[in-house]
Amino acid sequence: MAAGWEWDDTLFAGTAAHYRRGRLPYAPGLADALAEALRPDGRGRLIDVGCGPGTIALDLAHLFGEIVGVDPDSGMIAEAGRAAAGRGVDGKCRWVRARAESLPAGLGTFTVASFAQSFHWMDRGPVAARVRDMLRPGGVVLHIADLKGESRAVDGLPHPAVPYAALDDLVKRYLGPVRRAGRGVLPQGTPGGEAEVFARAGFAGPRRLVVLGGQVLERTCDDIVDQVFSMSFSAPHLFGGCRDAFEADVRRSLREASPSGRFSERGPSTEVFVWGKDSPGG
Repeated sequence: MAAGWEWDDTLFAGTAAHYRRGRLPYAPGLADALAEALRPDGRGRLIDVGCGPGTIALDLAHLFGEIVGVDPDSGMIAEAGRAAAGRGVDGKCRWVRARAESLPAGLGTFTVASFAQSFHWMDRGPVAARVRDMLRPGGVVLHIADLKGESRAVDGLPHPAVPYAALDDLVKRYLGPVRRAGRGVLPQGTPGGEAEVFARAGFAGPRRLVVLGGQVLERTCDDIVDQVFSMSFSAPHLFGGCRDAFEADVRRSLREASPSGRFSERGPSTEVFVWGKDSPGG
């Protein structure tokens, strides 16, 4: 975790209801690319650590015999359960409210573990070591994130771009210039260097997969408001009694950028690092 910052249970408080509509999707070919790379037999077990509302776990559910999602936020666990029921896969899914640091938590062993844009919130060294111990021989970890640094210009698309800079300025006007994170702040953001962490924990690899996004998305003001409130640094509870005023300012800024209330955006590509429990031939 970042130096000088401690995790607390308000980090994502109130964001779960905004996640599914607000967050940009992973690349649409992700599940197929992972099926090709991993060749699962449909009988394995997946543990998704920091599962949020079950986004990745549910997209991969058809590849496994059992899914276990772990997240410390009760709202995320509830949303994941509802989503699994809606997809008709609740019989093969289990959602556990727990911090990654409490693993293995009696959950057994797994063929695949995934961290989808969650690992940076954890005490990464101990968590990586514990997850490695929970993997069966030949098991793998998937470290999944949006591909950084790609251009996602909306030139030629029917609606204006989302005014992200203006929205960032609004968040800073209400919450101050330093990034908020639960009850604390993250002046330098969350830590990087994940490859070193996994290597020190004894993982082999990685193999790198990039699944291209770029699909054209049409988004509404409601979608963007949900996106803002799905972020840890602009979680609803951080605004206290100013939440409604902040949302009104967000909507005003969005209407100024697009009087129709519609925006064009391109979906991000997805980057996956596949780490093996065992070295090749080992």
